Amino acid sequence: MEKIAVIDMGSNLAKLILAYVLEDGHNDGHFVVFDELQETVRLGQDMERDGYIKPSRIAQAVKTLKMFKKLCDTNNVDKVYAIATNAVRRAKNQKSFLEEVNATCGFKLRVLSEEEETQLIYHGVINSLDIPKGVIIDISGSSFQLVQYNRRNILNRTTLPFGAITLSDLFNDGTNSPERVSELIEEYIGNQLAEIPWLREIESDVQLIGVGGSFRNLAAISQRLRRYPISAIHNYSISKEEFLNIYDTIRVLPVDKRAKIKGLNEERADIFVSALAGMKSFFDNTNFDGVVVSASGIREGIMFNHAVPTTLEKPISDIVAHSVYTQLYYCDQNIKHCEQVCNLSIMLYKQLRVLHKLPRMYVKVLRVAALMHDIGVRLKYYAHNKHSFYFILNSTLYGLSHRDMVLAAFVAYGHHPAEFNIQEWNKYKDIVQEEDLAAVMKLSVILRIAESLDRSMSGGIKSINCDVLGDSVIMKTEAEGDCSLEIKDALTARAEFAKAYKKNLDIL
Repeated sequence: MEKIAVIDMGSNLAKLILAYVLEDGHNDGHFVVFDELQETVRLGQDMERDGYIKPSRIAQAVKTLKMFKKLCDTNNVDKVYAIATNAVRRAKNQKSFLEEVNATCGFKLRVLSEEEETQLIYHGVINSLDIPKGVIIDISGSSFQLVQYNRRNILNRTTLPFGAITLSDLFNDGTNSPERVSELIEEYIGNQLAEIPWLREIESDVQLIGVGGSFRNLAAISQRLRRYPISAIHNYSISKEEFLNIYDTIRVLPVDKRAKIKGLNEERADIFVSALAGMKSFFDNTNFDGVVVSASGIREGIMFNHAVPTTLEKPISDIVAHSVYTQLYYCDQNIKHCEQVCNLSIMLYKQLRVLHKLPRMYVKVLRVAALMHDIGVRLKYYAHNKHSFYFILNSTLYGLSHRDMVLAAFVAYGHHPAEFNIQEWNKYKDIVQEEDLAAVMKLSVILRIAESLDRSMSGGIKSINCDVLGDSVIMKTEAEGDCSLEIKDALTARAEFAKAYKKNLDIL
């Protein structure tokens, strides 16, 4: 198993990510992050005065990179991708900085061009979010990246030469109140955005996607305020109204009080309002009514390109499947059994459509639950349905909405006979919808029967045909070999089937 490291020397943070690269035998690689480390370096601070990275910032960067080097060496990393972005790109002392880093730390930082940077941000987003049309906004320490794409092709890209750090340096001179500083930044950014013609031509079905530490912190604050039941940041939606409420509350606070806000990284407290002011100005100059937060960006773009080289030319076509299979390979699951249970589940879903009458969106939920139904066995066999529930909720599953993720977890939870925990369900009432409970009950029974029909993991059941006759459903199986074990096991779901579908069940 290959190990890679990605080092991102940004304007505000230096971050190291360590990942395993998995092979699935089909030339379709996968990666799983197993460690990370980050330090605040603030390379972009005070650069507006003369264009030079200051000696104290260089010293902090070198100290941080030495720590990164130690972690890479102790983990026997096979490949290191070390990049630098906007602050180093525009520094007048770029050459001497790179030479010092190489000589003292052994890393040869590659300074990305604006186009390379936006391309990698796009790769990180498009391979992890199932959003066909979007505008990506990444507010870093010293740049404002905008990328518009449609049907997985980049249409427009713009980089503005200011970010959270540079805006703070420009307007927070100690003479203005925090509220006045935010107003000045809003006005300044608004003038810059007005000069971007393609922003005025955005169609109504395009979604706004926020990338970077400021958006992740915004999402964490939002989740704390809402008492959100899961910790997933990726694919978390924040409405414009909610954003404005958070912004209006935070922008008037002094730095020491901002630092105490739950969900906000204390080291970002002094520049966070500058980033929020940039978001506010962007909302004021566009028609977006909210933002979807992406936890994937430039670093994930590098990892996707390494693990799945085809993403250099075209994005992953089925984001959900690729993400699920990453977890299956990492947890050493019986892939053939997982696929057989999934195929049988979808077969039953289609055969029973006349009874359950569920919309197509639930197919994705059932597919994920079926493929990952046994993943909890990796922790412990006993009560593994509960472990699978936790695993699905806490895995990195790209392409799924939070609602889909919660529903898939509950379907997997219900595939073993157990009393449904309504108290657990009620924890997620702000994510799920009223009709979802009945749907989960029906899908759980389907999954339970499908798993039973591959009880010996032999793939003996080839097809299923369901006849609805009065008060009964008769499932006729087509099999190779003796499948009496499978049918006997599936029939133990009769009571749950009758409860969910109001029909008696027989299996032949």
